[in-house]
Amino acid sequence: MTTEQTTNWPELAIGIYDRLTGRNAEITYEFADLHVKVPSGTGPQAEHAEWVLSGTMKIRTEAKSVQAK
Repeated sequence: MTTEQTTNWPELAIGIYDRLTGRNAEITYEFADLHVKVPSGTGPQAEHAEWVLSGTMKIRTEAKSVQAK
């Protein structure tokens, strides 16, 4: 049996969302004084804005029926 491991946060988030989509699921993230430096571009000369997050972010998924036109 082979198991694949996620090697970065974006892959982990996408994997969780993909598994929960359509299952009326909710993902809740709680942050306490999380500091994120957001670059203005790529490369060593990029400036960074600092975002500070404290609170809760919820991502909800729900199944929607598709109606034929």
